Amino acid sequence: MAEVLVVVEATQAFGVKKVTLELLTLARRIGSPSAVVLGGPGAAAELAGKLAEYGAEKIYAAESEEIDGHLVAPKATVLANLVREVQPAAVLLASTQEGKEIAGRLAVKLDNGLLTDVVDLDADGTATQVAFAGSTIVKSKVTRGLPLVTLRPNSVTPEPAPATPGTVALEVAATEADKLAKVVERVAEQKGSRPELTEASIVVSGGRGIGNADNFKLVEEIADLLGGAVGASRAAVDSGYYPHQFQVGQTGKTVSPQLYVALGISGAIQHRAGMQTSKTIVAVNKDAEAPIFELADFGVVGDLFKVLPQAAEEIRKRK
Repeated sequence: MAEVLVVVEATQAFGVKKVTLELLTLARRIGSPSAVVLGGPGAAAELAGKLAEYGAEKIYAAESEEIDGHLVAPKATVLANLVREVQPAAVLLASTQEGKEIAGRLAVKLDNGLLTDVVDLDADGTATQVAFAGSTIVKSKVTRGLPLVTLRPNSVTPEPAPATPGTVALEVAATEADKLAKVVERVAEQKGSRPELTEASIVVSGGRGIGNADNFKLVEEIADLLGGAVGASRAAVDSGYYPHQFQVGQTGKTVSPQLYVALGISGAIQHRAGMQTSKTIVAVNKDAEAPIFELADFGVVGDLFKVLPQAAEEIRKRK
């Protein structure tokens, strides 16, 4: 079977990101998954165990200070050289800020078509994309070159498929143009005890119905009691109730947890596009006609400020 290159997304804090496991799962439909690690010295060794668990049959390690010390341009150059060498069946990346920039640069270098924000991919390279906040499903294919696609996180359920990959070291030959933007400092963001939003199995989100920023402490309390992450609707973040990086929705982050709790969220199509694939959805809203109840598995019509303290008390009793 032809190789399918999967560009690995990982962090020092969390290791291999869930979206990479989704990509490896998707790659097995098309061919033989090969993980491409782009990072500093030693990066591949730290990630090899998890990549093998989810089916990577080969690991390409592009490890260099040139990659670690600059922005995405050297990564795109290394990847372009690898594609020319191995002629893969497809190249898969994550639809993250970095993943899409690498993909765009790679498409230009290879004179190749590109599909972004894909939610599924068939063996023949036909991609499924969701448009207009989930109201329209689009089927598309790359017509120039090989299938080069970026996958929207939380679109595929990761499935383990243990393999025993060998590691192939790649030469990093960045051009002077690749080195024009240099990383001069890294500042680690302070992380709390909550899981990362797109990786969490439980997400508790608040909307405009929360009322103000201070009241978001109630959302945080429920999330902490359940061991989940905190999210927010666009209306809530636009109103200044919570930081924008926690927005769930079409223009925010896409989540697909086992449990999604929507508190004071009306359920506009913009928000639903970012959470409608959650396994179980619980909604609390005082408006019985709120659209969120059309999507919810369980709904409570009532005053948040009476419901949430009671819910918190019951959760404490059962812990």
